[in-house]
Amino acid sequence: MLSEQSAATVRATLPAVGGAIDVITERFYDRLFAARPELLRDLFNRGNQAAGTQRQALAGSIAAFAAYLVEHPDERPDAMLARIAHKHASLGVAPGQYETVREHLFAAIAEVLGDAVTPGVAAAWDEVYWLMANALIAIEARLYAERGIAAGAAAWREWEVVERVEETPDVATFRLRPADGAPAPAFRPGQYVSVQVRLPDGARQIRQYSLSGAPGAGVRQLSVKRVRGARAAGAGVGGGSGAWTAGAGGGSDAYAPDGEVSTYLHAQVREGSRLRLSAPYGDLVLDDRTGGATDATPLLLASAGIGVTPMIAMLEHLAGTGHPAPVTVVHADRSPADHPLRADHLAYTGKLPDAAAHFWYEHPEPGYPADRTGRVDLAGIAVAPGTRAYLCGPVPFMKAVRGQLIAKGVAPADIHYEVFGPDLWRASPMSSGPVGEATTSSTVTGSSEA
Repeated sequence: MLSEQSAATVRATLPAVGGAIDVITERFYDRLFAARPELLRDLFNRGNQAAGTQRQALAGSIAAFAAYLVEHPDERPDAMLARIAHKHASLGVAPGQYETVREHLFAAIAEVLGDAVTPGVAAAWDEVYWLMANALIAIEARLYAERGIAAGAAAWREWEVVERVEETPDVATFRLRPADGAPAPAFRPGQYVSVQVRLPDGARQIRQYSLSGAPGAGVRQLSVKRVRGARAAGAGVGGGSGAWTAGAGGGSDAYAPDGEVSTYLHAQVREGSRLRLSAPYGDLVLDDRTGGATDATPLLLASAGIGVTPMIAMLEHLAGTGHPAPVTVVHADRSPADHPLRADHLAYTGKLPDAAAHFWYEHPEPGYPADRTGRVDLAGIAVAPGTRAYLCGPVPFMKAVRGQLIAKGVAPADIHYEVFGPDLWRASPMSSGPVGEATTSSTVTGSSEA
């Protein structure tokens, strides 16, 4: 993979680059958006940029990839690359955009590190960049080909909203069908689509939302949480809920704006509205062998807040295929009234022959069990040997649940998780370590569920 000479140079300069990476990425984005303002308007998440979280994400991805190549010179972190590639493909990222990123990134590195960036250092880091970029380009090309589409404008398709359902005060479900009448593309339970909307100022902002219904029907279902800014909530992102229900991220930034796209969808989109959607993407999906009367794999589906959406799709699929093995459903939320798709959560669990749902609420109804108040505690929950677990929610929630599952004997390789938005860099699919110990990111983009 990485040449021996470049590996030695990267190893020697990684501390300096890592130490300055925040400044480098700030200069990079300033340069990039000055030269290409349409990228901020129509591709990057403006909310994440305003809060600074996407800048952290780019820094995390560069450091993680370079460190991995140095530590494993004969390997490629395919799991990490696949997750990034799925996100890029959902945004229609084209190969030429990698050259644009490289131009401004390396100019920023030279500007910040000055004379330390010798021709040899520049060549070594250039090799790192193109190893990552070319691998992503190849994976993304395969993803586009599998879906019969191309990058750019061809990656989008118009859909019509046929129904809107108010799930909670802050969550609405939109059911859509292709506006051209052609069949809806197939997808796997747990995948997401990107939604592109034209905002009042003319910007075309993009966000990813999980498909919250099972495959099979001609209508697709998205359940969208209206993301309210930190100032409106009077706290950090999501308000620091004891049940870890802080939207997609759950961080503690001093400022985060209202979600532009989620606010638009809640305020403007009704039955008859049209939206531009990508094809389905995402690698947090049920194993191809999962489901059906002969599958003996015990499963655990754990979520917090709006992270419930991919789990509902998985649960509906399992109920529809008659999964006979034990299924443990875990969810954390602020209250029963704030729990999106709660009725579906219970109904699909009830249709399975060997399943149980366990809900924790920060503010439960009177009489709710005290041991199910606050944060998820799996101490009293039986977890069958050989369980395969799927997690979706804020990173602190997934880190805590993952640790509890490992303590109960679940193999790290059998714990799978999804992270949306800028927190993607805090979860490493290439590592067996706890969520949050290593870094990955969407190098070019970084949209989210806001």
